[in-house]
Amino acid sequence: MHTALLEERIAALRHKLPAVGVDTFMVSIAANRYYLSGFHAEDGQYDETAGILLIHAEKLLLATDSRYLDAARREAPLYEVVRYRDGLVKALPALLQQIGTRRLGFESSRISYRDGNRLETALAKRPFEIELVPLEALVEPQRAVKSEAEIDQTRQALSIAEEAFEAIRARIQPGVTEKELAWELEKEIRHRGADALSFPCIVAAGANSALPHAVPTTAPIKAGEPILFDWGARLAGYCSDTSRTLVAGTPDDRFHRVFDTVQTALQKAIAAIKPGANGKAVDAVAREYIHQAGFEGRFGHSLGHGTGLMVHEGPRLSPLKEEALAEGMIVTVEPGIYIPGWGGVRLENQVVIRSDGAEVLNRTDPADWRV
Repeated sequence: MHTALLEERIAALRHKLPAVGVDTFMVSIAANRYYLSGFHAEDGQYDETAGILLIHAEKLLLATDSRYLDAARREAPLYEVVRYRDGLVKALPALLQQIGTRRLGFESSRISYRDGNRLETALAKRPFEIELVPLEALVEPQRAVKSEAEIDQTRQALSIAEEAFEAIRARIQPGVTEKELAWELEKEIRHRGADALSFPCIVAAGANSALPHAVPTTAPIKAGEPILFDWGARLAGYCSDTSRTLVAGTPDDRFHRVFDTVQTALQKAIAAIKPGANGKAVDAVAREYIHQAGFEGRFGHSLGHGTGLMVHEGPRLSPLKEEALAEGMIVTVEPGIYIPGWGGVRLENQVVIRSDGAEVLNRTDPADWRV
């Protein structure tokens, strides 16, 4: 990652610190840590960490353990890299004293109640006072607006994902199982150069496709039933996310009605996206169309979400949150209709918000349901 880009991001964050009443900000969310330092390591699970950043008005520290020490020094040249031996919580008080911290902001969505209590206890044993200040969404609004380089990276990840999907279409036929197709899709994604999946591939056929986040099973595909795919590739940290619904054979009349409704809802929602639009209002465009078409209550999830270093990030296209859209944001648009016992249809594109509206990044046609 270019040093100048990191310096720009760090400067923007430092500018916010006085307004939120802290002199130091501790970054522990992996995506934010990478965004502000270039340090690639991922946390194993919610109670594990590859390290933290301490961003002070004058100093930048990256604290990690021996597993990541060499990588941190290589990938985060703007930071003084410090190794801790007995765990992060024990090391933090001395590090905070070293950089002169008096009010420490921390990412409250990442630090567990247990670790917060441990840190408070460790600080209380020191002869200096440091106040802990829980903060939310300090870095995430910066990440929501992408540079052209980030947009290009997303476009490349999406290209890999769609090429992989096109490669397996010919293998979709009655008798093959959901698990087999999910594995074939994953292999094709990795074969084409992706670093990882954005999330485990979803392949759900027949009644299973009525489950928006279905887990692939050994159920064989049947002729004429909807087959819902949801998949993505991660490349250089950036995620793609796409859904398509196909049919092997001849679908019933209900499929055509459901599919056409979802396809039109997708088109209408994309047409409503522009700088200054409200995410809740864009969601309503698709939701109200689906309701008026006779499928009220069959579209249960939000219309879309931002993508970037995480597959689900801000902004949201949701009935639950009003959020202004801005030029440079990348969002998914993914209306769906789900009918228990029959199946479901979801169509999803990724778009980048430009000055004159939404630019669709996908190359595959969501209207093409034939295998």
